[in-house]
Amino acid sequence: MTGSIHAFLRNEGPDWRGRHLADVLAFDDSRIEAVHDFIQWLFPLPEPSRAVPGAPVLGPEEAAAIRADPVALEGFRAGLERMVRFYAGTDHWLTQADHNHLRISRIIAATRDLLGREAAADFLALVSACNEAAGRPVNATSLRYWEQALGPDGA
Repeated sequence: MTGSIHAFLRNEGPDWRGRHLADVLAFDDSRIEAVHDFIQWLFPLPEPSRAVPGAPVLGPEEAAAIRADPVALEGFRAGLERMVRFYAGTDHWLTQADHNHLRISRIIAATRDLLGREAAADFLALVSACNEAAGRPVNATSLRYWEQALGPDGA
């Protein structure tokens, strides 16, 4: 293992609050909504979080180690599945502006980087379908960020 994010995704190390992956995956929807410092561990990015200063940053060596580790990838997929259930099962985020819009951008970008563009596109399709079914309440800027997080075809 190469770092704390890798250990967390393997469910072998805690996040900065002492929670393991299994603890976060067991959050109910209200806790997912209320807690703001776990998403950076489930969906790490190579740039610092503006929402949670001091959150972990995924370096290239650790990202490569995660991509090569089936256990860490399974942990990542489990986090993605939990967030799919959250967004498919709740609708309070389907508004003009909501902090979940930033989370969605992060999830798309991290998924693209660690699992590939197809998996990220599947997640984008899910949240886009939820938005469509709700009458398209999400603002155009958030939608643009989601598309940008996916990256260009072939990325």
